[in-house]
Amino acid sequence: MSPQRALAAAVAFLTRAPLVGRMRFSEDDLVHGAVGFPLVGALIGALVGGAAALQVEFGLPLMLAAAGAVVVDVVVTGALHLDGLADSADGLAGRNREHTLAIMRDHGIGVYGTSAVVLDLLVKAAAIGALPRSEIVPTLAAIYAVSRVAPLPLAAALPYAGQDGTGRVFVERMRWSIAVAGLCLAAAVAIVTVGFMASALLGGLVVVTAAVGVAARRRLGGVTGDVLGAATELTTLACLVAALAW
Repeated sequence: MSPQRALAAAVAFLTRAPLVGRMRFSEDDLVHGAVGFPLVGALIGALVGGAAALQVEFGLPLMLAAAGAVVVDVVVTGALHLDGLADSADGLAGRNREHTLAIMRDHGIGVYGTSAVVLDLLVKAAAIGALPRSEIVPTLAAIYAVSRVAPLPLAAALPYAGQDGTGRVFVERMRWSIAVAGLCLAAAVAIVTVGFMASALLGGLVVVTAAVGVAARRRLGGVTGDVLGAATELTTLACLVAALAW
């Protein structure tokens, strides 16, 4: 497949871009397009950071601008990963593997899921608001590039835990060659945008993906689309904290 089609597939999967969303992609397009996740993530991060910087230019306090930037994030991504975080958090109430998967398949959202989403948005807004104003755009571009690659090693390393779902094809067809290519691209984007801080962001990626992978293996026997979405959100938060600590 052409690089242009692969990138378009990545945009269609990670965003709600209307023009790309009308294109038809095969299952293979989605898997091969995963290599482009860091580039799409960098674009999303730049948009979110640009929204915060623009609001500050219009006189809004940085914390209020950060909240507005989080709204842009939710709109652009369609809350894709937040949904996975909510379902995964609700699954913590499961008594066993089957019960956990049943809870995660339920379209409703429980107390655990609601709490996880609220805390995620609060931490994200607070962290963005604490970033130096001049560094918001490149820092968020790097963070979103790194976090969007989190599902790749998890999908390559673990089997699919559910019976069906949107993430099944992605997990079953993911190969380490694709995952490694995506990781290398994410590292390159991070190095170009934030320099040595990239090491801290990649460290956050490693810690979160390892923790999520171990937990998912023990509790579910593998991963689902919701787990991959949760890993993306948690990696974003970890990278934001790492950036602030840096």
